[in-house]
Amino acid sequence: MFRTLALSAAAAIAFSTPAAAQDTALTPAVDTVAETNTTARRLPVTVNFDMAQEQENILLLDLSTGERVAIRLVPEWAPNHVERIKTLTRQGFYNGVIFHRVIDGFMAQTGDPTGTGGGNSELPDLEEEFNYLPHVRGSVSMARADDEDSANSQFFIVFYPTFALDRNYTNFGRVISNMPAVDAIARGEPPINPTRVLQASIAADGLPQAMPQAVQVEEEITLDMLNAPVGE
Repeated sequence: MFRTLALSAAAAIAFSTPAAAQDTALTPAVDTVAETNTTARRLPVTVNFDMAQEQENILLLDLSTGERVAIRLVPEWAPNHVERIKTLTRQGFYNGVIFHRVIDGFMAQTGDPTGTGGGNSELPDLEEEFNYLPHVRGSVSMARADDEDSANSQFFIVFYPTFALDRNYTNFGRVISNMPAVDAIARGEPPINPTRVLQASIAADGLPQAMPQAVQVEEEITLDMLNAPVGE
């Protein structure tokens, strides 16, 4: 009995101070977690798929395939990134830009005016706004370099859930209309015949859909050409 009590007393003496120090050291971390949880609870988890609502936060992409894709922008997830997308869209920055990096089973990336993956807008890079929202099919997220605060104008659309992207890339929206058109974007890095954004617009601005233009053929097409055997 005496030995047990002695060991217990010794243990109490030996570990009382470190334990108190440890509690003090953990306090900031606990407070940070509590603050993070509170912030997370304020973030909307569901996305509004109603095209008639909140049109100020709907990004429309008119593609060279003749399709129009609608993306719901969610300012509560990443306010600065959403504002950047809207600013560049209204400047016409994305008009004519190709999907330069499209990996089957992963994602389709655009937003580089050079079409190489190395270009951006002239606006300053953005600080990260990582959130806990998962990268699921149709998620729209900001591309960046190794630096977490290097996102600028490039973004990508996820084909399939890719949770390794979570909390590493800023998830700011979701496709709410015509995901099959995203599935049909030409693959490649870059693709041989890339899919192009003919026009990007904000739904609230009411711009009509931009459609592909007919290819102009300089040589006159005659009836003999149409009736000629294949291969001639």
